[in-house]
Amino acid sequence: MSLTRKPLPMILENEMNDADKELAGAFISSLKRNNKEIREDRAAAIAEDAQLVYKRKIEDLEISIRKMQREQENMLDLSPTSAHSLILASDFNCDDYVAKDIELGIKIRQAEITLEIAKQRYNYLFGGK
Repeated sequence: MSLTRKPLPMILENEMNDADKELAGAFISSLKRNNKEIREDRAAAIAEDAQLVYKRKIEDLEISIRKMQREQENMLDLSPTSAHSLILASDFNCDDYVAKDIELGIKIRQAEITLEIAKQRYNYLFGGK
């Protein structure tokens, strides 16, 4: 059995000679990166992900607050079926109304505090919104 090398087609052989002279492309570039470049890329990816999550959290808190405020305002509408009907005084439960209104107020305030803290931290961590 002979281990002689068969000649490669001319195009492939030229490509190999070029590759031997200078390797290029994303793979070889990645292998040649130094530690500082690798750390910078990782840091940028982590910071970008964290910033996006912070933005989303702030937006979610703002939406949640608006929904709770609307719910609290809608509690003032005491027409159970249409704009022309009213709830009877005997059907109105003051204790439930007050408890729900206060509960919503507390939830809104907690969400506002959380939002304020999230915005402050975002500005500190990422340099503003």
